[in-house]
Amino acid sequence: MSPIVSRTPTLGSPIPHGRTARRVEWPLLPPALRATIERRIGSRVVSADSAGPGFTPGFASVLTCADGSRHFVKAASKKAQRMFADAYREEVRKLEALPAGLPVPRLLWALEDDLWVVLETEYVAGEMPPRPWAPDALDACLDALEVVADRLTPPPMPLRPFVEEFEEFVASWDHVRRATPDLPHLAEAEELASGFREATAGQTLVHTDARDDNFLLTADGALLCDWNWPVAGAAWIDTVGLLISARGDGVDADDLLARRRLTRDVPTDHIDSYLALLAGYFMERREQPVPNSSPYLRVHQDWYARATWAWLSERRGWT
Repeated sequence: MSPIVSRTPTLGSPIPHGRTARRVEWPLLPPALRATIERRIGSRVVSADSAGPGFTPGFASVLTCADGSRHFVKAASKKAQRMFADAYREEVRKLEALPAGLPVPRLLWALEDDLWVVLETEYVAGEMPPRPWAPDALDACLDALEVVADRLTPPPMPLRPFVEEFEEFVASWDHVRRATPDLPHLAEAEELASGFREATAGQTLVHTDARDDNFLLTADGALLCDWNWPVAGAAWIDTVGLLISARGDGVDADDLLARRRLTRDVPTDHIDSYLALLAGYFMERREQPVPNSSPYLRVHQDWYARATWAWLSERRGWT
């Protein structure tokens, strides 16, 4: 099911895909923490390859050990990186509750003390999908999202509804209206975004962060990583979110929406409502100060603002 490349020009991106993160490196972890990790993985670490994708500063590395084994370990300080430590704790809770057999790296162990949250997921010898999107890679990731949606309806753990978690995104249009009052079709987009509650309601686990840099491609298909922020909502949300980047890369995303099982029967206005919600959010966030720990975050959000707005405008017939 290869996507058709559209005549729409790609939105060239200055983002160095796969090299966006500024992370804590293995030698900078406290000696006691390094010793604890080595005891848990059962061998001395001889090299550490820090994960390049993403926009968070938490430790995330493939550790190669003296016995030849490899381990993917994440850690965050509860004092210096509280937000990310909280995210890793939530990821542990979600991974522990997921059923076996999903296209997801398994949780092997986790620990938490007064200072750190640490977890290891199984090491996977895979590659991040290439950008611009290649047809086979995009198909593999969309296939994985279908498996996840099928298996996780209803979710296997209590989750906040998507509509509650993303309610505050609607207010982003207040900022857009003040910052760019002459934006064409602003009122229509804001009205669309305000209808997201009905559009996105559902009882499927939604990953909410299914970007290219959260997938690993293997010989058996794609694996979906980084399970920090799942909510309960419509089964098609992750598919549409992933296709924003494909549309920005010149892929005919609407052709895929019409052919993919999770999206082909979804009302047009529901998808457009979600796109409008995200467009407002990205337009607001791209103008915020650049965090020292994530130098490419605002560039990433600007690219997604442009890609989302261009797709929504095309779908609505806006000039």
